[in-house]
Amino acid sequence: MAVVLSIDAGTTGVRTRAVHSDGRPSISAYREFPQHFPRPGWVEHDADDIWNAVMETLVEVISSINEAVAAIGITNQRETVVAWSKSTGRPLHRAIVWQDRRTAEFCDSLIDQLPLVRLTTGLVLDPYFSGSKARWLITDGNVPVSDDLAIGTVDSWLIWKLTNGASFVTDVSNASRTMLFDINSCTWSDDMCALLNVPRRALPTVVPSSGVCGVTSIQGLPAGIPIAGIAGDQQAALFGQACFTSGMAKNTYGTGSFVLMNIGTTCPPPSEGMLTTIAWDLGTGATTYALEGAVFVTGAAVQWLRDGLGVISSSSEIGPLSMSVPDNGGVYVVPAFAGLGSPWWDPYARGTIVGITRGTTRAHFARAVVEAMVFQTRDVIEAMTAVSGTTLSELRVDGGAAVMDDMLQMQANELGVSVLRPTDSETTALGAAYLAGLGTGVWKDTGEVADIWRLDKQFNPHDASGNYATWLRAVERSRSWERH
Repeated sequence: MAVVLSIDAGTTGVRTRAVHSDGRPSISAYREFPQHFPRPGWVEHDADDIWNAVMETLVEVISSINEAVAAIGITNQRETVVAWSKSTGRPLHRAIVWQDRRTAEFCDSLIDQLPLVRLTTGLVLDPYFSGSKARWLITDGNVPVSDDLAIGTVDSWLIWKLTNGASFVTDVSNASRTMLFDINSCTWSDDMCALLNVPRRALPTVVPSSGVCGVTSIQGLPAGIPIAGIAGDQQAALFGQACFTSGMAKNTYGTGSFVLMNIGTTCPPPSEGMLTTIAWDLGTGATTYALEGAVFVTGAAVQWLRDGLGVISSSSEIGPLSMSVPDNGGVYVVPAFAGLGSPWWDPYARGTIVGITRGTTRAHFARAVVEAMVFQTRDVIEAMTAVSGTTLSELRVDGGAAVMDDMLQMQANELGVSVLRPTDSETTALGAAYLAGLGTGVWKDTGEVADIWRLDKQFNPHDASGNYATWLRAVERSRSWERH
């Protein structure tokens, strides 16, 4: 029996997990790393902090399993950009995080190029994506352009470090989130690199999501472990949820929430309000595509209640507190702390609370934050089904907030479809492990992986709350706020 290690390098921390081919309980280790907010709307990480968290968790897990590791899979926060020196391996600037909005005005200035961006990349002009961040590092961040410069997403940075500089790669799923990648030809786009002033020679080689792309060669770890799986976190979750058939969809309730629907191996034309992205390439010559709706802030709003307002002392309190009142008391929280993503794509939206009265309590704030997760997901699903012409039959869910039964019941009610939670909700880490295991023969095919998926609980729809129309009014209050 084999064990595969999955590195899940998220937005606030890193988890390394051992996934056994025979389904034995996993061993995992987790480390948080600091967040930096140098200006309003700016979010940064120290890439060395991420790397240190990876090493600490890898060493802890490897020392606990006492088994040879068949492969390593990596999944990561997408769109976050790292610039480093190839000769020294040192970061040249703090990493600019996917939530960062510093390039909003620059993206606005390119509005006449939107048709090119949509057709080439499947994305929209928004500071969420990596390309404008990479440009900022060069033009405003004083990162020198030379043959020594490496610019990549977090997966590229970690693989570079794990292989001691031998592999400078990214996979198609991460590349498709940069606004520099042609999702039709699956190559870096010269047009987009020129438009964003990002030198193509500084970008990594693009490889399939499954297959050996390097081996470990770093002090402190066993040498020669194949790195054989790479995927952006949301694509990894789609894979970990065994959504291998066109029309299957999942939602991950993490720092943000991300709905992805498998749409098969043909790249569709751009869809209004939705992103077209690459789900994965298993090295078979066929690329699988997905429609995606991105909600920037869901779980992060719970952290805000905890750390920013002190409404709760731990994230686990949010569920019980929110259900201690029968309804939201007329309070709506639109957590547009980093603008609004799908289907609005408004980088100038800002967080809004409406409906406060003298009778409002902290429980009503908690309830409104939970309902915001549900309503934002409904926003995305309704737009997705409208543009795809596909009726959603069920929604598979995961992520930290998916432990809340009451929230998932609300979600089923609002969508009018069943919501399915698997027994193992860490599907992002599982997806990376499955990709690495497929790339090294631990699992033979996706059918074998699909057989592993197990249902924990199914939530069937009842009547919706009737609050959705008021939610949309609250969203309108939040839009374009920064411009006024």
